Amino acid sequence: CARCGHVGCCDSSPAQHATAHAKATGHPVVRSYEPGESWFWDYATGTAARGPELAPPLHRPADQPVPGPAG
Repeated sequence: CARCGHVGCCDSSPAQHATAHAKATGHPVVRSYEPGESWFWDYATGTAARGPELAPPLHRPADQPVPGPAG
């Protein structure tokens, strides 16, 4: 979440925590937390967005696997 820093899994994950956070809080803009990605998404408009410069860390550790059922 670009507003409060909440880290939630994406819409391709079973629980879709980022979407749930946006709906529950009204914080519509998120930024990818994957290494090498820096895109923002606005849930309110359903489009890519511009976002603020965020404080580190800007991604999960590169050697950490993506969380999921197997991990």
